[in-house]
Amino acid sequence: MSNSEFKPNSKFDPNAKLADNERLKTQSNFLRGTIEPDLSDPLTGGFNGDNFQLIRFHGMYQQDDRDIRPERTKQKLEPLHNVMLRARMPGGIITPAQWLAIDTFADEKTMYGSIRLTTRQTFQFHGVLKPNIKGMHQMLNSVGIDSIATAGDVNRNVLCTTNPVESELHQEAYEWAKKISEHLLPHTKAYAEIWLNGEKSETTEEPILGSTYLPRKFKTTVVIPPNNEVDVHANDLNFVAIADKGKLIGFNVLVGGGLAMTHGDVETYPRKADDFGFIPLEHTLKIAEHVVSVQRDWGNRVNRKNAKTKYTLDAFGSDAFKAEVEKRAGVQFEASRPYEFTHRGDRFGWVEGIDGKWHLTVFIQNGRILDYPDKTLKTGCRKIAEIHQGDFRMTANQNLIIAGVPAEQKATIEALARQHGLIDDSHTEQRKNSMACVALPTCPLAMAEAERYLPTLIEQVEVLLKKHNVAEDHIILRVVGCPNGCGRAMLAEVGLVGKGPGKYNVYLGGNREGTRIPKLYLENVGEDVYLPALDSLIGQWVSERNNGEGFGDFVIRKGIVAEVKVSKTDFHA
Repeated sequence: MSNSEFKPNSKFDPNAKLADNERLKTQSNFLRGTIEPDLSDPLTGGFNGDNFQLIRFHGMYQQDDRDIRPERTKQKLEPLHNVMLRARMPGGIITPAQWLAIDTFADEKTMYGSIRLTTRQTFQFHGVLKPNIKGMHQMLNSVGIDSIATAGDVNRNVLCTTNPVESELHQEAYEWAKKISEHLLPHTKAYAEIWLNGEKSETTEEPILGSTYLPRKFKTTVVIPPNNEVDVHANDLNFVAIADKGKLIGFNVLVGGGLAMTHGDVETYPRKADDFGFIPLEHTLKIAEHVVSVQRDWGNRVNRKNAKTKYTLDAFGSDAFKAEVEKRAGVQFEASRPYEFTHRGDRFGWVEGIDGKWHLTVFIQNGRILDYPDKTLKTGCRKIAEIHQGDFRMTANQNLIIAGVPAEQKATIEALARQHGLIDDSHTEQRKNSMACVALPTCPLAMAEAERYLPTLIEQVEVLLKKHNVAEDHIILRVVGCPNGCGRAMLAEVGLVGKGPGKYNVYLGGNREGTRIPKLYLENVGEDVYLPALDSLIGQWVSERNNGEGFGDFVIRKGIVAEVKVSKTDFHA
């Protein structure tokens, strides 16, 4: 986008120098860059120049194993470059045949052998070396999967409440998640040309995303109350399903959520989404398109740290943004219909749907599906996929649902799940309500451990809960290696955000429903500080809480941290 394309009512100086990513996108020939010839460069295992960023629009991040980086530097070798791929799986549904294909690829063609379920309700491959990248995309395409627009300045994988019980309502919501995903995809054929040997064709426009795409990443969900497991307030655009007599009639539209921030920069902050109102079903795609188009045109293309939709709403005002969406779409939002979120965790074990089929939700710590000495999770999933007649559903909490199981197959599926550690009755409520991002060793942004640290941290918190005689209770606990928001720590009752090796900022005061942002309690501390602090706070919670009061609600009521009502003014106050 050139400076002249800024809207005249922009709050941002039209003469200011644009972020370099805007140059990169402008010169990319609609996301092609020089990725294709770069694949044949034998001098590096990574991607050169702009291609390092451009591959993100194709669903990949270049990474290296930071554990072995010092040794390779010592040997005068470049880092062991590889890519992480994130698949596009709207609503997180994957068939057994697709599962078997990705299982085989993970075994044969990745450095780590794992399948990782993510908070974006999809799977990731980690550790794919350059010679295997093109084959990876072709394998995925052969089973009906792609990774188009799962990263970069575009609308990413669309989440949908899994809801295996109300099967008809879920199916309707899931179909809308797919439609929204398809509607907002880039129109460029760069993905097919580069990875699938598609016929070369000239791209002349991107009618929704624009010639330089969006100012920053954009995230969308479809959610079915009362379950908020997709964490709507972590996302730019959310469609809250409103049903009448079990039939979907429309959506309340929530805009402007987001959790990423930058340490030390008070101009950045996590923010809840604003409720714009209700729309009937027939306006869904039009509203989705024009929330995106307003953010496309009004978003900050000068400072990427302030380029997300949440900052656009705060810069222009939520009412002005909403009015512009209505003007472009030719649709007026109606008054919001009543709804309530009561929880956001997954329901583990067997539940029966209204169609008589059974659904088994299994807990996958950190979403990492791999064979361990004491639990062969990956083998178990493969053996179930070989006989399963339904589908799998990946949840936004990194767990897996074996869905659509006929009653006569329940015993066989459960026996396999128990044999391979996919069902473990010893898991506490605390463990099932804790989450972490990947962090070290593969994420280049990580400042501290998260996935590898979480099991130890949970054990320590479990000790504290047991000490205070509430071992059966839990605290929504999330740990992330940096402040970019992947593990959604900024919607936790206790959120640890990496600041440096072994050091975290500790935030308190989110709630169990996922509708409140927590606030800083301790800054840049190690477990020698925050564990004793949690010990004291848990003791106070147990002795002074109201009946059924969650930890996050308690620390707000007692004034241990102030409630964040308006993030722009309250979060750093």
